[in-house]
Amino acid sequence: MKMALMAAQSPAAQAALTELNGMFDTVPVEEADILVALGGDGYMLQAMHTSIQLQKPVYGMNRGTVGFLMNGYGAKDLPGRLARAEAVRLNTLHMRAFTENGDTAEAYAINEVSLFRETRQAAKLRIMIDGVQRMESLTCDGVIVSTPAGSTAYNLSAHGPIVPIDAGVLALTPISPFRPRRWRGALLPQHATLEFEVLESAKRPVSAVADATEIRDVRRVVVSEDRTRYATVLFDPEHDLEERILKEQFTS
Repeated sequence: MKMALMAAQSPAAQAALTELNGMFDTVPVEEADILVALGGDGYMLQAMHTSIQLQKPVYGMNRGTVGFLMNGYGAKDLPGRLARAEAVRLNTLHMRAFTENGDTAEAYAINEVSLFRETRQAAKLRIMIDGVQRMESLTCDGVIVSTPAGSTAYNLSAHGPIVPIDAGVLALTPISPFRPRRWRGALLPQHATLEFEVLESAKRPVSAVADATEIRDVRRVVVSEDRTRYATVLFDPEHDLEERILKEQFTS
């Protein structure tokens, strides 16, 4: 089993990289069977996008803060931990964004696709689900389409629901909704296609973000799950992602 090490630039991650390089034989990411990512959840998200491109599984060890997507750090018996690790498949969201100047951009997200207002003016959005208008106008700071894996990230901070990994749904969550003020969002089938039309876009410009990829001045955004493009994430048996998401629903 050939492994490659990837590390964030933080002092803790770089120290772990030095320690592991001194203990184990490693190879470049292109030659590896498994990618080992050292850092926090933000860096793990970057590593997962790399793993998708290379079609290799990724095993994260926490050298950041929260480390929700990470295993605990430990240099001892790392090859054995990799051999015992259990795989979780995380499907991506596909975003197509149509801009005001007529361009079309595509990007993929493991956690979420978000639309944000760009100025002091609130965004105004029309929401279509599978070609049916479900909300004529939502005035808000933005909106989030979250995968189950991303439901405990920005979606949760915006008061969206935590979604179990195998629930088969996507979470649609508004960010600071003004009208309708009491709308809390929706849970949608994972096969649903979501379309957002930006209303009054010249006055209320909006950007669309798929994980770390931002497209500014969009007029229409289409989001759907792409089950052919996914990350394979490895977890220690006692720290599987499904259990972590379940526990998160019972924390204060």
